[in-house]
Amino acid sequence: MTTRVALLSHSDCGQHDTGWEHPEHVGRLVAIPRALKHRFDLFEALQHIEGRHATEDELALAHDRAYIAQVRHTVEQGGGRLDPDTVVSSGSWGAVTAGAGCVLDGVDLAFSGQALRNFSAVRPPGHHAVRDRSMGFCLFGNVAIAAHYAIARHACERVLIVDWDVHHGNGTQALVEHDSRIRFVSMHQWPWYPGTGAADDRGLHRNVWNVPMPPALAPQRYLDALYAAIDAATKDFTPDLVLISAGFDCLAGDPLGAFTLTLDDVRHMTRALVDRASHWCGGRVVSALEGGYAPEAVAQAVLVHLESLS
Repeated sequence: MTTRVALLSHSDCGQHDTGWEHPEHVGRLVAIPRALKHRFDLFEALQHIEGRHATEDELALAHDRAYIAQVRHTVEQGGGRLDPDTVVSSGSWGAVTAGAGCVLDGVDLAFSGQALRNFSAVRPPGHHAVRDRSMGFCLFGNVAIAAHYAIARHACERVLIVDWDVHHGNGTQALVEHDSRIRFVSMHQWPWYPGTGAADDRGLHRNVWNVPMPPALAPQRYLDALYAAIDAATKDFTPDLVLISAGFDCLAGDPLGAFTLTLDDVRHMTRALVDRASHWCGGRVVSALEGGYAPEAVAQAVLVHLESLS
């Protein structure tokens, strides 16, 4: 049975039309296969898998059904704004269900052994969406849904989520903090959008490790803080699955953040989690794209991330 890294995607994710003036536009995804064309060695080494669409029952593992129905209705009416930052178009329902479905397929692939480690190149992102509303470009919490799915579908007993997006994963925290079987680590710029994620906010079961960091530090300061939080979160907790909210707005020069991380730091963070997961859970690491608003930089980071997962 092969254990090659899988790259999951779905063409419907490109149908979420926010307009080119919006930071979260389709160019973020288009840049990834364009960059991969110049890395034939990496292209050949990957499993390329078209994911499926998540069902409404699967979305309801984390979200209120009334909110799910509201999103679908808005899309079916031709689209509009769900909040000041979050746009939907006539193609957005297919995009959001495909985005969540790819990550759920990633969980299945990890537990079947077909692809112990995999990355979903999907949009819109998910880590700001809360149970009953959209927020910050996000409609449904892809990674949070995946955590609950792993528990429900694969009898997973312990899930670790690591979020290195430059913005706090407030939605993910809200969707998982009530479940002591899930631990959440978020390193993020502070103070910054969405204004949550204080270090003393440990969640309902003290299963949250927030790592608020100032902008413009030396990259090693961010890595050291992230690794310390991961090690603290797993001191008495051996994950059966590691989920990564891979936000590449943590890179230096991103228009919506002021961290200083480089591609080498992406490699280091990825390898650190792969190495730990090899000891914890046979290497099961499921990753999904979150933020990152300089498309060419995101694409290069994705290639490094994929290489480092292997």
